[in-house]
Amino acid sequence: MSNSPSVVGIILAGGLAKRMGGGDKCLLPLAGKTLLQRTVERAQPQVASLLLNANGNSLRFARTRLPVIPDIYPGNLGPLAGVHAGLSWMQSTNPDAEWLASFASDTPFFPADLVTKLFDAATSQNAQLAVAASKNRTHPIFALWHASLLGKIEQQLQTGDIPRLQDWIKQQKLVEVEFTAEGYDPFFNINVPQDLYAAEPLVALVK
Repeated sequence: MSNSPSVVGIILAGGLAKRMGGGDKCLLPLAGKTLLQRTVERAQPQVASLLLNANGNSLRFARTRLPVIPDIYPGNLGPLAGVHAGLSWMQSTNPDAEWLASFASDTPFFPADLVTKLFDAATSQNAQLAVAASKNRTHPIFALWHASLLGKIEQQLQTGDIPRLQDWIKQQKLVEVEFTAEGYDPFFNINVPQDLYAAEPLVALVK
Protein backbone atom coordinates (compact mmCIF):
# COMPACT_ATOMS: atom_id res chain seq x y z
CA MET A 1 0.00 0.00 0.00
CA SER A 2 3.08 2.25 -0.06
CA ASN A 3 2.64 5.34 -2.17
CA SER A 4 -1.09 4.81 -2.48
CA PRO A 5 -2.56 7.68 -4.52
CA SER A 6 -5.38 7.90 -2.01
CA VAL A 7 -3.09 8.78 0.95
CA VAL A 8 -1.43 12.15 1.52
CA GLY A 9 0.92 12.51 4.50
CA ILE A 10 1.43 15.51 6.76
CA ILE A 11 4.15 16.04 9.37
CA LEU A 12 2.83 18.20 12.20
CA ALA A 13 5.54 20.64 13.28
CA GLY A 14 3.42 23.59 14.39
CA GLY A 15 3.93 23.19 18.14
CA LEU A 16 5.63 25.74 20.37
CA ALA A 17 8.07 23.25 22.01
CA LYS A 18 7.81 25.02 25.38
CA ARG A 19 9.32 22.09 27.30
CA MET A 20 12.33 22.18 24.98
CA GLY A 21 12.82 25.92 25.46
CA GLY A 22 10.90 27.02 22.36
CA GLY A 23 11.90 27.10 18.70
CA ASP A 24 11.71 24.30 16.15
CA LYS A 25 12.18 21.12 18.14
CA CYS A 26 12.14 19.06 14.95
CA LEU A 27 15.40 20.69 13.80
CA LEU A 28 17.33 19.35 16.81
CA PRO A 29 19.99 16.73 15.95
CA LEU A 30 19.81 13.07 16.89
CA ALA A 31 22.75 10.84 15.92
CA GLY A 32 23.79 12.97 12.95
CA LYS A 33 20.35 13.80 11.54
CA THR A 34 17.64 16.19 12.64
CA LEU A 35 14.42 14.81 14.07
CA LEU A 36 12.68 16.19 11.00
CA GLN A 37 15.05 14.40 8.61
CA ARG A 38 14.37 11.12 10.38
CA THR A 39 10.63 11.75 10.26
CA VAL A 40 10.68 12.56 6.53
CA GLU A 41 12.73 9.44 5.77
CA ARG A 42 10.25 7.18 7.57
CA ALA A 43 7.08 8.92 6.35
CA GLN A 44 7.85 9.57 2.68
CA PRO A 45 7.88 5.93 1.46
CA GLN A 46 4.49 5.35 3.10
CA VAL A 47 2.46 8.01 1.25
CA ALA A 48 1.88 9.34 -2.25
CA SER A 49 2.85 12.92 -1.30
CA LEU A 50 4.11 14.49 1.90
CA LEU A 51 3.37 17.91 3.42
CA LEU A 52 4.85 19.76 6.38
CA ASN A 53 2.54 21.72 8.69
CA ALA A 54 4.39 24.63 10.29
CA ASN A 55 3.72 28.30 10.99
CA GLY A 56 5.99 31.29 10.42
CA ASN A 57 8.73 31.62 7.81
CA SER A 58 8.77 28.45 5.71
CA LEU A 59 12.35 29.04 4.49
CA ARG A 60 13.76 27.38 7.60
CA PHE A 61 12.43 24.08 6.24
CA ALA A 62 13.65 24.60 2.66
CA ARG A 63 16.05 21.65 2.85
CA THR A 64 13.15 19.21 3.15
CA ARG A 65 11.79 20.33 -0.26
CA LEU A 66 8.32 19.64 1.13
CA PRO A 67 5.32 21.92 0.64
CA VAL A 68 4.96 23.84 3.93
CA ILE A 69 1.32 24.30 4.90
CA PRO A 70 0.56 26.76 7.75
CA ASP A 71 -2.51 26.57 9.97
CA ILE A 72 -5.53 28.28 8.42
CA TYR A 73 -6.83 29.27 11.85
CA PRO A 74 -4.39 31.55 13.74
CA GLY A 75 -3.42 31.31 17.37
CA ASN A 76 -1.52 28.00 17.47
CA LEU A 77 -4.61 25.90 18.10
CA GLY A 78 -2.69 22.63 18.18
CA PRO A 79 -2.53 19.46 16.09
CA LEU A 80 -6.21 19.52 15.10
CA ALA A 81 -5.52 22.79 13.27
CA GLY A 82 -2.62 21.12 11.47
CA VAL A 83 -4.80 18.21 10.39
CA HIS A 84 -7.40 20.72 9.21
CA ALA A 85 -4.76 22.52 7.13
CA GLY A 86 -3.77 19.22 5.52
CA LEU A 87 -7.33 18.17 4.74
CA SER A 88 -8.06 21.62 3.30
CA TRP A 89 -4.96 21.35 1.08
CA MET A 90 -6.17 17.95 -0.10
CA GLN A 91 -9.62 19.28 -0.93
CA SER A 92 -8.26 22.13 -3.06
CA THR A 93 -5.08 20.61 -4.52
CA ASN A 94 -5.63 16.85 -4.63
CA PRO A 95 -9.39 16.21 -4.44
CA ASP A 96 -8.97 12.57 -5.53
CA ALA A 97 -7.12 11.77 -2.30
CA GLU A 98 -9.36 10.19 0.32
CA TRP A 99 -7.04 9.89 3.31
CA LEU A 100 -4.60 12.05 5.26
CA ALA A 101 -1.92 10.33 7.35
CA SER A 102 -0.56 12.51 10.15
CA PHE A 103 2.87 12.12 11.73
CA ALA A 104 4.50 13.85 14.71
CA SER A 105 7.80 15.60 14.00
CA ASP A 106 9.32 14.69 17.38
CA THR A 107 8.79 10.91 17.29
CA PRO A 108 11.47 9.60 14.94
CA PHE A 109 11.05 5.82 15.38
CA PHE A 110 7.44 5.30 14.29
CA PRO A 111 6.71 2.07 12.36
CA ALA A 112 7.61 1.78 8.68
CA ASP A 113 4.27 0.02 8.08
CA LEU A 114 2.21 2.57 10.03
CA VAL A 115 0.09 3.82 7.11
CA THR A 116 -0.51 0.35 5.68
CA LYS A 117 -1.86 -0.97 8.97
CA LEU A 118 -3.97 2.12 9.66
CA PHE A 119 -5.38 2.02 6.12
CA ASP A 120 -6.24 -1.68 6.32
CA ALA A 121 -8.00 -1.21 9.66
CA ALA A 122 -9.94 1.87 8.58
CA THR A 123 -11.16 0.40 5.30
CA SER A 124 -11.99 -3.05 6.69
CA GLN A 125 -14.02 -1.56 9.56
CA ASN A 126 -15.56 1.32 7.60
CA ALA A 127 -14.08 3.88 9.99
CA GLN A 128 -13.38 7.55 9.26
CA LEU A 129 -10.36 7.59 11.54
CA ALA A 130 -7.67 5.04 12.43
CA VAL A 131 -5.31 5.79 15.31
CA ALA A 132 -2.07 4.12 16.39
CA ALA A 133 -1.59 2.65 19.87
CA SER A 134 1.20 0.91 21.77
CA LYS A 135 1.60 -0.31 25.33
CA ASN A 136 -2.11 0.36 25.88
CA ARG A 137 -1.66 4.05 25.04
CA THR A 138 -3.24 5.85 22.12
CA HIS A 139 -1.06 8.11 19.95
CA PRO A 140 -3.62 10.41 18.29
CA ILE A 141 -1.13 12.38 16.18
CA PHE A 142 -0.24 9.15 14.37
CA ALA A 143 -3.53 8.67 12.61
CA LEU A 144 -5.30 8.27 9.29
CA TRP A 145 -8.08 10.80 8.66
CA HIS A 146 -10.77 10.43 6.01
CA ALA A 147 -11.41 13.49 3.84
CA SER A 148 -15.03 13.58 5.06
CA LEU A 149 -13.82 14.70 8.51
CA LEU A 150 -12.87 18.15 7.23
CA GLY A 151 -16.27 19.72 7.98
CA LYS A 152 -16.38 18.36 11.54
CA ILE A 153 -12.89 19.61 12.31
CA GLU A 154 -13.68 23.01 10.84
CA GLN A 155 -16.80 23.32 13.00
CA GLN A 156 -14.74 22.49 16.09
CA LEU A 157 -12.04 25.04 15.28
CA GLN A 158 -14.62 27.74 14.58
CA THR A 159 -15.97 27.42 18.12
CA GLY A 160 -12.60 28.50 19.53
CA ASP A 161 -12.96 25.75 22.14
CA ILE A 162 -10.26 23.27 21.19
CA PRO A 163 -10.29 20.04 23.20
CA ARG A 164 -7.23 17.83 23.58
CA LEU A 165 -6.78 15.72 20.47
CA GLN A 166 -7.05 12.62 22.64
CA ASP A 167 -10.53 13.69 23.73
CA TRP A 168 -11.74 14.83 20.30
CA ILE A 169 -10.95 11.58 18.53
CA LYS A 170 -12.95 9.60 21.08
CA GLN A 171 -16.08 11.34 19.80
CA GLN A 172 -15.47 10.08 16.24
CA LYS A 173 -16.04 6.76 14.50
CA LEU A 174 -12.55 5.41 14.94
CA VAL A 175 -10.54 2.21 15.10
CA GLU A 176 -7.38 1.80 17.15
CA VAL A 177 -4.46 -0.20 15.79
CA GLU A 178 -2.01 -1.72 18.27
CA PHE A 179 1.68 -1.75 17.33
CA THR A 180 4.26 -3.91 19.08
CA ALA A 181 6.86 -2.25 21.28
CA GLU A 182 9.52 -4.94 21.60
CA GLY A 183 12.96 -3.58 22.45
CA TYR A 184 11.78 0.02 22.14
CA ASP A 185 8.54 1.93 21.91
CA PRO A 186 8.16 3.07 18.27
CA PHE A 187 6.19 6.07 19.54
CA PHE A 188 8.89 7.32 21.94
CA ASN A 189 8.72 11.09 21.58
CA ILE A 190 11.18 13.87 22.33
CA ASN A 191 9.69 16.38 24.77
CA VAL A 192 12.58 17.53 26.96
CA PRO A 193 16.38 17.64 26.43
CA GLN A 194 16.86 14.42 28.44
CA ASP A 195 14.71 12.57 25.88
CA LEU A 196 17.28 13.30 23.17
CA TYR A 197 19.95 11.52 25.23
CA ALA A 198 17.60 8.63 25.94
CA ALA A 199 16.87 8.30 22.21
CA GLU A 200 20.54 7.98 21.16
CA PRO A 201 20.89 4.23 21.93
CA LEU A 202 17.50 3.51 20.32
CA VAL A 203 18.68 4.66 16.89
CA ALA A 204 20.61 1.41 16.35
CA LEU A 205 17.56 -0.71 17.29
CA VAL A 206 15.13 0.85 14.82
CA LYS A 207 14.22 -1.33 11.83
